[in-house]
Amino acid sequence: MLKKLLPLVLMLAFASQAVADEADIKKAMEAKLGTKIESVTKSGYLGLYEVYADGNILYTDEKMTAFIAGGQLIEGKSMKNVTEERMRKLTAIRFGDLPFERAIKQVRGDGKRVLATFEDPNCGYCKRLAKDLQKLDNVTIYTFLLPILSEDSIRKSKQIWCSADRAKTWNDWMLDGKAPAGRDDCDTSAVSKNQEFGRKLNISGTPTMFFGDGERVPGAMPLARIEQRLNQVK
Repeated sequence: MLKKLLPLVLMLAFASQAVADEADIKKAMEAKLGTKIESVTKSGYLGLYEVYADGNILYTDEKMTAFIAGGQLIEGKSMKNVTEERMRKLTAIRFGDLPFERAIKQVRGDGKRVLATFEDPNCGYCKRLAKDLQKLDNVTIYTFLLPILSEDSIRKSKQIWCSADRAKTWNDWMLDGKAPAGRDDCDTSAVSKNQEFGRKLNISGTPTMFFGDGERVPGAMPLARIEQRLNQVK
């Protein structure tokens, strides 16, 4: 019996020590950096700890003798980008918590697959994404207007939101370059609320996409990869 229990006891003791180490480093890091640390976990590489704070990942050793900030941790064997993978998990959301009433909704086919995008109407990458998304079928796309580039972006977002057919006006502009020309003085609180929500989620660039499992993807993504991710989410 003792032989069976010993591995379990050792495992629990090791886990307890790891938690204590991470808690100690988190406390010391908050004191050193003067900011709230969201999490500290062992990275599993080179004895480094992953520190997540202010929407960013940095790495340090247990004594905090040095820091790696703004870099990417790459696994040598598979060349997998560990930092990128971890960021997607750390910044994931609950898809159902998104304020869908403030989005432009487009349904294609059976609409079973879901995708949410945060986009600026003057964003070139967003226009490229819009063309790619036209090729998707059996999907529901929620587009949140997030003007962050200029005052003109705000004006266009308001005009699109005030239009009688938001999806058509959005597509006319993003796909065909036909600028919205309607009013911009309706109830556009959805646009300002999206801006506030975007800051809350630390969205600093457009497009930013969220899949049905809550995974966040900042920036452009090839259409084939979008299809793959949509099909992976159950």
